[in-house]
Amino acid sequence: MAATRRTRAQTGVSPRWRGSGSVTRRSSTVARGAAAGRDRPWVSLAAKHRLPAVYGLRAFVDAGGLLAYAPSLRELWRRAATYVDKILKGAKTADLPVEQPTKFELVINLKTAKALGLTIPPSLLLRADEVIQ
Repeated sequence: MAATRRTRAQTGVSPRWRGSGSVTRRSSTVARGAAAGRDRPWVSLAAKHRLPAVYGLRAFVDAGGLLAYAPSLRELWRRAATYVDKILKGAKTADLPVEQPTKFELVINLKTAKALGLTIPPSLLLRADEVIQ
């Protein structure tokens, strides 16, 4: 992934947020979601302090986080495509309703649970959309 470096003057973002004098923006893919590279510091901080954490994006669990309960990105993109279709067919954007996500995914990382010494109840494992071994 190509990264574009921007200074504080260009972005207005304090360098404290990134620990350096610049802010890095990376392009993300649908599979990676919005976390694109910013997931590892949060996951490693939670692991370092042995904190079970629940994340709002699946990418955090893929990076080693414990659990994510989040809207399905695939479904969000599908719904966005229907909006684009309606707009291209002439619908006024002001007339289109605002929609809330309707499909959510529960992803559990058992490897992380074991490292934290946690036992995930079988009822929760049965409800999970995906369990990472």
